[in-house]
Amino acid sequence: MTDQPVDLDKHRGMAAQKATDLRRALAEVEAHARELRERQAELEHRMMTMPAASWPEAAVKARHLLNLYAASLPAEDTRHRALVAALLDDFVRLCGEG
Repeated sequence: MTDQPVDLDKHRGMAAQKATDLRRALAEVEAHARELRERQAELEHRMMTMPAASWPEAAVKARHLLNLYAASLPAEDTRHRALVAALLDDFVRLCGEG
C-alpha cells in the first residue's frame, strides 16, 4: 500500500475524462451562481432596510432596480432600453460621476 492517492482520471478513457471535466465545471458554475444569488439577496435586503442618506445613494438603489428591469426586457424593446440608458446617464451626470 502507498501513502499517495491514486489519480483515477489517468485510468479513464478520453470520453469519461471529458464527461468528468464537464460535471466539475458545471458544479463550479452552479456554486458561483448560487453565491451570486445569495450576495444579491443580501444587497437587496440592505437596500430595503437602510434608507438613503442622499440623492446619490438613492440613485444607486434606482440604478440597481433599473438594471434588473432592463435585463427583463425583450431584446426588441429598444425604446424602453434606450429610456433606461438615458436615465442611467442622467444619474451619472447629476451625481457628478462623469
